[in-house]
Amino acid sequence: MDRIEIIEVSPRDGIQNDATLLSTEDKLALIARAVEAGAGRVEVTSFVNPKRVPQMADADAVAAGLPRGTGRHIGLTLNRRGFDRAVAAGLDEANFVVVATDTFNRRNQGVDTADSVAAFRAVRAEVPDAIRTGVTIGAAFGCPFEGEVPLARLMAVVEDCAAGTPHEIALADTIGVATPRDVTERVGAVRRAFPDLPVRLHLHNTRNTGIANAWAGVEAGATALDASFGGTGGCPFAPRATGNIATEDLVYMLDRSGVVTGMDLDACIAAAEWLAGRLGHEVPGMVMKAGGFPRAAA
Repeated sequence: MDRIEIIEVSPRDGIQNDATLLSTEDKLALIARAVEAGAGRVEVTSFVNPKRVPQMADADAVAAGLPRGTGRHIGLTLNRRGFDRAVAAGLDEANFVVVATDTFNRRNQGVDTADSVAAFRAVRAEVPDAIRTGVTIGAAFGCPFEGEVPLARLMAVVEDCAAGTPHEIALADTIGVATPRDVTERVGAVRRAFPDLPVRLHLHNTRNTGIANAWAGVEAGATALDASFGGTGGCPFAPRATGNIATEDLVYMLDRSGVVTGMDLDACIAAAEWLAGRLGHEVPGMVMKAGGFPRAAA
């Protein structure tokens, strides 16, 4: 593949597990930096219970403050109520989450996997044109509570979700346990079963395999990769879940490999540095510390 889309998720996943609560103004500034860096799609917030995820308590205010016509804005939703909020907020897309295991789905959403699939299929059947809607299958490579997720289990969930005609399906390595072989196997299985359904990957770098997994995903035919400035992120409901792959690290690898991303590396580095400053602590990204290569002439 000679082109891949990068979806910037730092305004949502990147800050949802951080002790620092960014202001609405800072979140909008972060989203603007993502667009300026070349991100055509940005996951801007999640419509969830603010008592459980206080970092997302201002989701409606963030949505109201977005400049329209500057890329596509995505809202994460866990249920029908969240989906309806995303529609009411005028976002371009809703990303509906279904977790591959019942235990994690209950922890995350309070219901079994089948109930979340049914909720997704209901909104697609009842309001098919309300908003572009994709599905992210969480813990697609492993679960912190049930352990290994068999390929057969994953594909059963994928098939149930695909019956609801999502615009896109994402496989999420929520706790960062996947290896490149796992990514090749699972992306390949989804593409063989549903060749016309775009596959997106949401990868965490918990065990330092995220960038290798991203490359495996590109080779396996994924069309989009999620990433977060500075490698920030983590799931509040998964023990020891750490950050996403860093946007600037991913852009560097793909650009140097001849894969077009449409993202500007220097702008990504600047955004990662800005975000680290707002959070008040060092972030995991590597290229923001080392810089690109070769350097411009002094």
